[in-house]
Amino acid sequence: MSENKSETGKNFLVQGSILAIAGVITKIIGAVYRIPLVNILGDKGMGYYGVAFQIYAIALTLTSYSLPLAVSKLVSARLATGQYKNAYRVFRGAMTFAIAAGGIVGAIIFFGADFIASNLMAMKMSTLALQVLAPCILIVAILGVFRGFFQGNGSMVPTAVSQIIEQIVNAVVSVVGAYMLLKVGKEVAAQKNNDSYGAAYAASGGTLGTVMGALAALLFLFFLFLAFRKKFRRQMERDRGNKTESYKRVFKVLLLTIAPVILSATVYNLCGVVDNAMFGTIMSIQGHKESEYAALLGIVTGKYDTLMNVPLAISSAFGSSLIPSIVLTAKTGNRRQVHEKIDIFTRFNMIIAIPCAAGFIVLAKPLLDLLFFTENNTLGGVLLQMGAISVVFYNLSTVTNAVLQGLDNMMVPVKSAAISLVIHIISLFLMMVVFKWGIYAVVLSKIVFSLSTCILNAHALRERIGYVQEQKKTFVIPAIASIIMGIITLVVHLLFELFVGTRIATVIALCVAVAVYGVALVLLGGVTEKELSSMPKGPMLVKICKKAHLFRS
Repeated sequence: MSENKSETGKNFLVQGSILAIAGVITKIIGAVYRIPLVNILGDKGMGYYGVAFQIYAIALTLTSYSLPLAVSKLVSARLATGQYKNAYRVFRGAMTFAIAAGGIVGAIIFFGADFIASNLMAMKMSTLALQVLAPCILIVAILGVFRGFFQGNGSMVPTAVSQIIEQIVNAVVSVVGAYMLLKVGKEVAAQKNNDSYGAAYAASGGTLGTVMGALAALLFLFFLFLAFRKKFRRQMERDRGNKTESYKRVFKVLLLTIAPVILSATVYNLCGVVDNAMFGTIMSIQGHKESEYAALLGIVTGKYDTLMNVPLAISSAFGSSLIPSIVLTAKTGNRRQVHEKIDIFTRFNMIIAIPCAAGFIVLAKPLLDLLFFTENNTLGGVLLQMGAISVVFYNLSTVTNAVLQGLDNMMVPVKSAAISLVIHIISLFLMMVVFKWGIYAVVLSKIVFSLSTCILNAHALRERIGYVQEQKKTFVIPAIASIIMGIITLVVHLLFELFVGTRIATVIALCVAVAVYGVALVLLGGVTEKELSSMPKGPMLVKICKKAHLFRS
């Protein structure tokens, strides 16, 4: 019995790790293709690109963001009791919802793009990019259902592979599209005597990659679904359910599951939209030109967000894999096991998030110079250093959101995010209007939002299931290991910079940082031999640690 539990726990971590690895790979690809993309678009073009994506993100939230999570949760709950037919009904019901919602919202965005960009965001030149993105809303909604179905069946591999395919196609088409349409935009700019058209057309070319990438991922999952259809049918023949759910009930349960997640995610994504809308409007009122504040937003969306999203992708991946596992564990009524799983996932997230934050503080500008070598990254470096701590807070809030949703406390994350959004808006307004901190206010208000959400979610978990996160191994030891890493990394970078230049020094410093942090973490007792062995390539890492005598006796 204990062996089965151990295997289940190991599989649980492996599946989470698969998504996490895929998330890292996609973000690395995202960071790599952003280099030529930023160089083509420039900060101004990235500003138009970023504003279009904020609106697109809200649309996705309303139509598809919640679908993988909701579908995986509902499917896994039915499969746990042998209700294979009802699980398949959930899939079909979710697909109907996705097509309807994605189609309607996509049409609204396409035909209302000019009004949204001009009147809501104070960024008229984002209109074309927004129109290009509109069809993708339907594609991603359908894609989300397929991903949720496979995840509910306990396999994260289809989602992981489809994410990598999506990002590769996205990268290639985005760069080529931006380059080709930049030429068209420059011709239009010359005709209309407005050089902003070049950046606007290039931004729309960049968004074309998002559409084609999502379409490629959808085709992959569709054919994979067809290949496994016979297996799904055999499962349904073994169905142990006494009652087949009506589609009316399926829709009801689906909507009840989706609605709170949509509300929570909408509030989260509203944070970015509010930032862009308030920043653009206030900067305009204060007498700044659209091209000026578009360039400032471009630094945030093109550089700051690109790096910040790498560790956040890991958290989101672990959160996605956590939902089905929490659902199954909660059904047993074993509170101790639920606490253990929350503890494991939070610790693994902090083991990654805390050193990332330290790395951003120490190597902010060198990292940006390594990636975006044609741009002046001084301001971007300062912003990254300022906002580094929010990586920890966002990771924590992502995991706690997933836990609360898995425990059927669906409205709690909504309330936490809503309260945090109000605090965020007030703080952003004060920082921009009273203190006039400009783009710095956008980054600082993000810290306020993420910290507030963390505190509220932690309070909710303590009140509902009596859960209090372990402190020493989760926060203290990773923080000490990160400080050691940061000091050594800084020294290494400064020394090598004298002999081999900044970019090579940054690469060497990053390699040293990973090694130093890993060694410090093990020596300080932040991770045990057993825990390390459950990670991807764990047995190999254990052997290395044993040879180096790193484990405490």
